[in-house]
Amino acid sequence: MMNLVAWLFRIVVFVILAVFASKNSHPVMLQYTLDQSIELPLSVVLLISFALGALIAMIVVRCQCNSND
Repeated sequence: MMNLVAWLFRIVVFVILAVFASKNSHPVMLQYTLDQSIELPLSVVLLISFALGALIAMIVVRCQCNSND
């Protein structure tokens, strides 16, 4: 039963992300140095930002757990 709930949750999240990506496909310009820039869809920029934030949070939590041991 839990396996079914997990799969339904994954499907719902996938559909929400697909709709979000299709509605946010406008290009944005990212300037990462004074003379260099890259143009990406807004949904990609948001996904990368979320992934980096989640990665940093996981690293911080793991370091805090290791320091408590």
